[in-house]
Amino acid sequence: MDLLSACVTPFAAPEAALVPDARKPGQNRQIRVEKLGLVGYEATWAHQEELLAATVALKNHNRQAAEAGSPITPTPNSIVLCQHPHVYTLGKSGKPEHLLLSEAELAEHGATYHRINRGGDITYHGPGQLVGYPILDLDNFFNDIHRYLRVLEEAVINTLAEYGLRAGRIAGLTGVWLDFAEGAANPRKICAMGVKCSRWVTMHGFALNINTDLAYFGYIVPCGITDKAVTSLQQELGRAVPLPEVEEKLLRHLATLLDAELIR
Repeated sequence: MDLLSACVTPFAAPEAALVPDARKPGQNRQIRVEKLGLVGYEATWAHQEELLAATVALKNHNRQAAEAGSPITPTPNSIVLCQHPHVYTLGKSGKPEHLLLSEAELAEHGATYHRINRGGDITYHGPGQLVGYPILDLDNFFNDIHRYLRVLEEAVINTLAEYGLRAGRIAGLTGVWLDFAEGAANPRKICAMGVKCSRWVTMHGFALNINTDLAYFGYIVPCGITDKAVTSLQQELGRAVPLPEVEEKLLRHLATLLDAELIR
């Protein structure tokens, strides 16, 4: 099974995602937290692939063990938090022409470009942006990729509420938005999302603009959306916000929504 979510996905009402499922025997709801700081995109992508491959291999081993009547080993969960140097990534359903820079212009702006295996179109990562890569075995929580996306969104929405910002969803568009109500004059995206799920193990994740240089979004068509703006926590509040402060708030909300225990 290889499921991909895109920047535009079928929208499901979030309410069902807000109440964690009762725990079942054998589920591991501990999530190991890795904070990597500012790290190159390729190295982090490779790290995600290693974590995912190890978890899938363990699931295959457990299936064989269960068939043989042997004990099984609980599968792990991780979340990798980091920032990246300036980089543009294009998902499997994206259009290369949504990058508006040539190779020479990329170099002039100190940015790199990668085609990757998540869902969605093109997005930007850079310093001042909190990027989260949950490597979760959803068999430990629930088997529903759209519900998983709603949980990620809700954790961000609840985090932004602590700063006095009312954020929400726009039907049909994955991610978190301000001025999101239908007919609002200036809807703006503050958090992008794109994930991959193999054998119910997730990778890739979310990018929350905190103190991000928004000028870099001007060199792409973000998520292929041409009629909506991009914003950051700094732009909305008029001040810089410490990333570690936001990290802790978001982790707390995500743990609550997943009924999980964070392991530092």
